[in-house]
Amino acid sequence: MTNEDKKMEQFRQKIAEIDDLHATISVMNWDMQTQMPKGGAEARGDQMSTLRRIAHEKLVDPEIGSLLSDLEAREQALPYEHDDASMIRVIRRLYDRATRMSGDLVFRMSQAAGRANTAWLEAREAQDFALFAPRLEDLVDLRREQAAELGHADDPMNAFIAMKESDITVDALEEMFADLRAVLPGLAAKVADADDPDRRASLLQGDFDPDKQLDLGMAAARAIGFDLDHRGRYALSVHPFSITFSPDDVRITTRIHRDYLGSCLFACIHEAGHGLYMQGVPSDLRQTLLDSSTSRPELGRPVSFGVHESQSRLWENTVGRSLEFWQFFLPIARAFFPAQFAGVTPEDVYRAANVARPSLIRVEADELTYNLHVMIRFELEKEVLEGGLQVRDLAEAWNEKMQEYLGITPPHDTVGVLQDMHWTRDFGGGFQGYTLGDVFSASLVARATEENPGLRDGWKDGDFSVLRNWMQRNIYDHGSKFEPLELMHRATGSGIDTGPYLRYLEDKFTRLYDLS
Repeated sequence: MTNEDKKMEQFRQKIAEIDDLHATISVMNWDMQTQMPKGGAEARGDQMSTLRRIAHEKLVDPEIGSLLSDLEAREQALPYEHDDASMIRVIRRLYDRATRMSGDLVFRMSQAAGRANTAWLEAREAQDFALFAPRLEDLVDLRREQAAELGHADDPMNAFIAMKESDITVDALEEMFADLRAVLPGLAAKVADADDPDRRASLLQGDFDPDKQLDLGMAAARAIGFDLDHRGRYALSVHPFSITFSPDDVRITTRIHRDYLGSCLFACIHEAGHGLYMQGVPSDLRQTLLDSSTSRPELGRPVSFGVHESQSRLWENTVGRSLEFWQFFLPIARAFFPAQFAGVTPEDVYRAANVARPSLIRVEADELTYNLHVMIRFELEKEVLEGGLQVRDLAEAWNEKMQEYLGITPPHDTVGVLQDMHWTRDFGGGFQGYTLGDVFSASLVARATEENPGLRDGWKDGDFSVLRNWMQRNIYDHGSKFEPLELMHRATGSGIDTGPYLRYLEDKFTRLYDLS
């Protein structure tokens, strides 16, 4: 073994230790969100803060910097796509950012997040944003401090977007949102005038046994290929999420509303879409660093929030809400709920699953209005971080934007400004990934269909392997080797291209609602 080989092995071992610490933090977070008693929140927050501080100290250790310098020649000599070259390149980017942040700030941010989570749960129960606002003010102050340490005191949103989407800027996102804003409200208005959404939606509303809902949701997750038998697990949580400890231990959660089947079912497909990506990352890219304090995956994890979300949105909407999917899945749903689905056709469920109308809850919004919810959050985060809006005024500003973009006003804060858990840990740059996910997913499916013209045919029989295998080759196999736009260019030939997404929506809803 050469001296350079020894240094590479030493480098891998050091990164693996940090990855193990973050995996431990993820286990603690899973427990906190699914089964920990409420009283344990503050102590759990402190425990996780300590581990994050230790992981941060290990990452910014000067020896890591020295090894990165020593391995620069190895990186340059290897092909760009080589695992070693990619690992050195990606960890250097994270190291450079982490060395700008003090361990004390990392600890204080983690502490504040734990306390904010407790306050958020209490505020939701009381339907009162004022109970959460002081904790959120603390988090926002710390986020501004973080942006300054990262060299973005004057443009904090760019600092936080870079932590989720390393090669994407605020300007690029505002251009993307402008494209969507020019089309979606008008298309949604045409759909709203075309039919009675309550009549269509009624098929998925009624009395659906919660245990059977969960079983049906897991049947859908299994059907698209998520391994629940050996490498996956599920639970209930206030807000659906997915979390990864390794490609062989991927967890998903859902939530259940007894009177609406779609909430649980489509959340299961959504989170299973995340899970497919995480289970699909090659095992030899394990232990190459997961920075769970920023949700920033490295090499052995999905490349970015937006690309990650492209998979969940793809499987939930393009597949799970397609006519072909319901031609296969309706008999399974009928076996669980024979009375509710008696005499129902796949076309009936297809229409019910694609009802478009303004709604209060982002995670349950239809495809046409979903990204208006994201825009609200993006704009409010930017305004707060730039000083144009005070945290204490967020609830009022939220309601005003809901009225402006969606024509509805939340009756109370729990279904308004308090509905997302994201602001208990990340304020700023935390939502644009959902819209990027929609835009990316349409581009990916368009290219996959171009290469496989009969892509959808197998869905009618429950065979999703052609799409899944295409994603495996073009997305999952690369882990986080390439930056998000770089990966998208390799897979589709384009970066942030709203054209395929807008064409997909216009074609789908024009046919569904006979708008032509």
